[in-house]
Amino acid sequence: MPAIESPSVEANGARIPLLGLGTWDLRGKSCARMVEAALCLGYRHIDTAAMYRNEVAVGEGLRASGVRRDEVFITTKVWSSDLRARDFERSTRESVENLKIRNVDLLLIHWPNSSVPLKETIGALCKMKREGLARHIGVSNFDPTLVADAVKLATEPLVNNQIELHPYNDQSKTIAASRKAGLAITAYTPIARGRVASDALLLRIGKVHGRTATQVCLRYLVQQGIVVIPKTSRAERLTENGAIFDFQLTSAEMKEIGALASPRGNIVS
Repeated sequence: MPAIESPSVEANGARIPLLGLGTWDLRGKSCARMVEAALCLGYRHIDTAAMYRNEVAVGEGLRASGVRRDEVFITTKVWSSDLRARDFERSTRESVENLKIRNVDLLLIHWPNSSVPLKETIGALCKMKREGLARHIGVSNFDPTLVADAVKLATEPLVNNQIELHPYNDQSKTIAASRKAGLAITAYTPIARGRVASDALLLRIGKVHGRTATQVCLRYLVQQGIVVIPKTSRAERLTENGAIFDFQLTSAEMKEIGALASPRGNIVS
């Protein structure tokens, strides 16, 4: 079977592979095995976070794969309870130590925290880039107003906003605001935690292309230049999720899928 080859999206100097492995809810040996398997299949983007408590396992999977560190794009995130400057720096250093790497490719603020001044958090985020602990920096779960505020406060370029995004969740305003600010978009829960697999429309479109509903869903996102990081604990799903770069949805199909979106279509609280 040929290796999966993912194109990348560029934003403010960062090249982010359009396909990544999300590791939320993966732990221990299972997590390490999935990371290793993904990298051996050709994935070159792994997403983790301090809150997932699996950075040690992600690092183990990276080393077990035999893939060179400089070929893999690793994203991690600082949790909302650690957004004070001192806590932010401690969390970042712990993440890098847990992963056993020199730095991460992308460091994100996992969720905003209204009880901590954004200026303080963005200052700490930029400091981590200047000190070499992160090659690139960005945000996650930031709405249009917060994106604009973050960009104004940042003294280093922000490259990404990671948001809940799938065909049922209308994030058009946040996508537009992020792109206007030069940020790429990463979609977490891109297959709506498996809900898309039985969607009648996606199944019908998939039949036309000889693909699964899940592949159609992921294709819908990457065809818009949106990074996807589907999580799976099954090796066969890695192959399915990766087979999305050798077919094209028509403009009519894209429009039909886009019509599934709702302003209250989110799954994550």
